[in-house]
Amino acid sequence: MASSGLYIQMFSIHGLVRGESPELGRDADTGGQVKYVLELARALGEHPDVEKVDLVTRLIADKTVSKDYAKIIEPLSDNARIVRIQCGGRKYIRKELLWQHMDEFVDRMLRFIKTEGRVPDVFHGHYADAGYVAAGLASIFGMPFVFTGHSMGRHKKNKLLSEGHSEEEINRRYHIDHRIDVEESVIKEAEQIVTSTRHEINKQYGLYENFSTASYEIIPPGIDIDTFYPYYDTQLDFHIEDESSKQARVALMNELHRFWVGPQKPFILALCRPDQRKNISGLITAYGEDKNLQAIANLAIFAGIRKNITVMGENERNVLTEMLLLMDRYDLYGKLAIPKKHDFSFEVPELYRMCADSGGVFVNPALVEPFGLTLIEAASCGLPIIATNDGGPADIIANCENGLLIDPTDTNEIASACRAILVDAEKWEYFSRNGINGVRKHYAWESHCEDYMRKVLEVQKEMPASDVMSTSGRPKAIGHRMTRIKKLLITDVDDTLLGDDPALRKLLGLLEANREDVGWGIATGRCLSMTLDALEEHDIPSPDIILSSVGTEIYYGPSHRPDREWLQHLAYQWKPDMIKDVLSELTFLELQEEETQRRFKISYYIDMRNDPELLTVVHKALQDKKIKYNLVFSNGQFLDILPFRSSKGKAVRYLSYKWELPLLNILVCGDSGNDEDMLRGNTCGLVVGNYSEELESLRGLRRTFFTESEYAAGVIDGIRHYRFLENIQ
Repeated sequence: MASSGLYIQMFSIHGLVRGESPELGRDADTGGQVKYVLELARALGEHPDVEKVDLVTRLIADKTVSKDYAKIIEPLSDNARIVRIQCGGRKYIRKELLWQHMDEFVDRMLRFIKTEGRVPDVFHGHYADAGYVAAGLASIFGMPFVFTGHSMGRHKKNKLLSEGHSEEEINRRYHIDHRIDVEESVIKEAEQIVTSTRHEINKQYGLYENFSTASYEIIPPGIDIDTFYPYYDTQLDFHIEDESSKQARVALMNELHRFWVGPQKPFILALCRPDQRKNISGLITAYGEDKNLQAIANLAIFAGIRKNITVMGENERNVLTEMLLLMDRYDLYGKLAIPKKHDFSFEVPELYRMCADSGGVFVNPALVEPFGLTLIEAASCGLPIIATNDGGPADIIANCENGLLIDPTDTNEIASACRAILVDAEKWEYFSRNGINGVRKHYAWESHCEDYMRKVLEVQKEMPASDVMSTSGRPKAIGHRMTRIKKLLITDVDDTLLGDDPALRKLLGLLEANREDVGWGIATGRCLSMTLDALEEHDIPSPDIILSSVGTEIYYGPSHRPDREWLQHLAYQWKPDMIKDVLSELTFLELQEEETQRRFKISYYIDMRNDPELLTVVHKALQDKKIKYNLVFSNGQFLDILPFRSSKGKAVRYLSYKWELPLLNILVCGDSGNDEDMLRGNTCGLVVGNYSEELESLRGLRRTFFTESEYAAGVIDGIRHYRFLENIQ
């Protein structure tokens, strides 16, 4: 059955993402981006050209957070849902610690996509971590990759350096250089980058070497104007105020009035995460130093959700502690409200309307603000705004003419802007009216989705056909192929695949005739370049998979895309320098040529003719140093030391797991010792007639067939023996 619209997968991996009552402001990772992606997913799900939207995030099962984040699937609407994928364990950890787990996320998404039975038409990553995942999946499937950075690492690094932080400190805390490297790659790979403002393009993406390689589209985020309706609508019966809104207003009034001696005054409102970059201290200082402003208005700062400051993260703890110290320093008791929590779903829209009802003003004093979603929310409710002049607020105020820009480092300027609006009723009304009308014109989700879909459909049309289909009309992107095949043939190269050219041509013909259901690959001790040389020399078409360097490297398709998750898997407790040091003392070992040495393979020559116990000596030398390793001896003279997680057989089992191919649907063929563990598994094992005596110990194993036919003819005999091409389901 043909699909009726696009299937979009959006990724927002870090933080806490849930559809009901999102905990915005709980920490530095759960802020405006979470709200943005939730609303975008719902809005796109309503578009007539969209069939399904998956918002993919990380599954978290941790006693410190709600059980909601452990649900694999959470519906958002009829056509949109949250999908949670586990990676990096189940504990909730900050985004800077997730980098090492992103390849695992890609692998788990491949299995999810195969289970779904449909490849997404668009992969859209939000922030650098999700950009890495979406770019990887888009490359595997040959589909469009869209990226939204939200904030960029190079800009953040420059800001932190200017504030006096050392480069070493910044990297220790934020892993910023790794993030910047990922962003450089993501910018280069994206078919389209969606930004909120021109400032974002110039001041953030413009700092990157790959800036000019990308296509940028400014599509400001929208808001739900039915939720963020004007403060006066309830009075004019344009909206029927529901019970939850009434309860929210009562709860907010009770909370704020606990702090204020004069609750009848207008109030200045700030709403943000407890983050140093949000410059909450600058706003409190501006208010604390201006007695006239204190006489005119109260101040309310909603800085996330907190219970016990002492157990919060360092960044949040420092900000909140500084807020309390400034409150005491300027003696703002009775004037400054710092509530401990808020419910974003009901209380925040009502909070904006309460502030507008009081004749107040909304302030975003951030040192830099990429966009400023709270600004358009406040404006939609009719609340005039004051915002930093560094970032997206300049575009918002230019579009809506609903407030003033300030230098966030100048406390006098912040205070003057507040007074200018609060004491001028005509100006207040002008900004209020313009904000309401401007948001409806420029920042509604419906118009955002129209622009987004227009651009996505353009990108789809511009994608080169060769990225997805080969010249013969077959799927070329390896993801499409690997999620469709039912069986997989893996064969060694030297003396298994090669050695009998007529039989080789017959085998290749069999594979070609069954290629829709059967994939094939090679497993070899050769490195990739030497493997490709052999394939070219014998006129063998590119296989689906190459397991090279004794299975320590996995490559896919004609483009030879490396499997990064496999490399990360092998790196665990791999100590190549220590291994070389230990084995350098064994004079009977001779290092092979430089071109045979690989990141996860150390290769030696060894002559066993005069002393068959030399392998025992090698084992003892490594074990005495408590080194974890895997030793492979083959053809009577070649010795390879690999990571203990690595071998041809383990690589085959990894492929089975990654692509959800049952081991019984995989036929492996070999002739020598470095094929042994591949042939011992629960796959269909085939030993060709010209095998080395090292494999004699496998004779009699239930799932290892020894054929008398040699080379490729033996592989064909194995296909017949296992009826491998029959009953494909």
